[in-house]
Parts: sequence; structure tokens; C-alpha cells
Amino acid sequence: MDDDEELVLLSALQHYLYCPRQCALIHIERLWAENRQTAEGRLLHERADQPQTEQRHGVRTATAMPLFSHQLGISGVADVVEFRVSTSAQGEQVQPIEYKRGRPKRHRADEVQLCAQGLCLEEMLGCVVTEGALFYGKTRRRKVVVFDEALRALTLDTIQATRALIASGKTPRAEYQARRCDACSLIDLCQPRLLENALAVNQWLAQQLEDSADAPSA
Repeated sequence: MDDDEELVLLSALQHYLYCPRQCALIHIERLWAENRQTAEGRLLHERADQPQTEQRHGVRTATAMPLFSHQLGISGVADVVEFRVSTSAQGEQVQPIEYKRGRPKRHRADEVQLCAQGLCLEEMLGCVVTEGALFYGKTRRRKVVVFDEALRALTLDTIQATRALIASGKTPRAEYQARRCDACSLIDLCQPRLLENALAVNQWLAQQLEDSADAPSA
């Protein structure tokens, strides 16, 4: 990336895959609102948000570790990074751990955010990061995520698309989807149902004007 380009936040990748409009509202228009889901997520992150390192049972753990990749133009903070002695090779096995509220999702937004953390660690530490893990508050279990070629490709495409959206400075139009929109903390700021209906009315009016212009005069 060029030196004068700003680094894209890792969280923006998750926001983009969940909803490009949400990503734009947060990272272009600088809007934010909290609901029960985001509050639960914030509480889940509190312990990991305190920078510290500790050693237990041969595993070195770093919390709130700053991450960056100048090559990819991304930056952020990892909730937890674990360093384990590798049994198959020299050095340490590095694994990012991301804390999320709720349960594993149908979409891959959380996995892309985690994979991007792995790509940052590869550049920073000069190693290969093969997998990470997502810890969900509802299940209280880790979900191992393998950074295979498909996920890496999706992550790189998402980084490019997110950067293009933010660089455009334009917020996508509202498209209401109940499953996605009703759970979003920005729904009152976004107003997807109202704006979508307004767009439909504007399109109808434009069509009426076009039909009137094309109609033969009496």
C-alpha cells in the first residue's frame, strides 16, 4: 500500500461482511450506538482488553496485542495471542484468539477478522500462522478456524473491498433484512425500513414522470 493511505481497522472487515452500510456508518460517518448485544460483547472483552503477558503450562499468552500489516494496509488489536512450543518444528506456534458474544455465525465475518489477525502476525513475526480460534460467550467453547487458501483469499478480497468502500466516502443505500437489521445496534441511526420505503416512493415518482413525458400529447 502507499505510505499516505490509512490503515484499515480489522474490525471494519467484520463490519463490511456483516453489512457494507453498517461498515460505512461506523468507519465513514463515525456513528455508533450500543444495544444489549454490543454491551455483552464489550463485557466479554474487558479482561482481554488489558495488555499483559503470562506463562502457564508452557503457553505464553499476550492480551490486547497491537497488530499491523503495512503490506496489506490493516491494523488492530488481538484479544489474545498464544505462543506454544511447536513439536514439529523449531520456534513457537502462534495462534490468535478472538472473543465474541453469542454463538458461531452462519456467515464468515468473524473468521475473516480472525484470519486477518493471523496475516498481521505472519508479517510482524516472520512466521506461518496456520489457525486461530473464536471463543463464543454463549457456548463458552473455542471454535478452531483453519487459515486455509479459501479463507485467506476471502480475507484478502474483503480487505480490498473494505478499503475501496471507505476510500469512496459513500454510504451504501439501506436494504432492510430482518435477520441482519433487527440485531444491529445502528438500526435507529440507519433507519433501513424507512429509507428503503422512501427509495421505493422516489422510484415510483420518477417512473410516473417518465411515463408522463413519453405519453402523446392531446
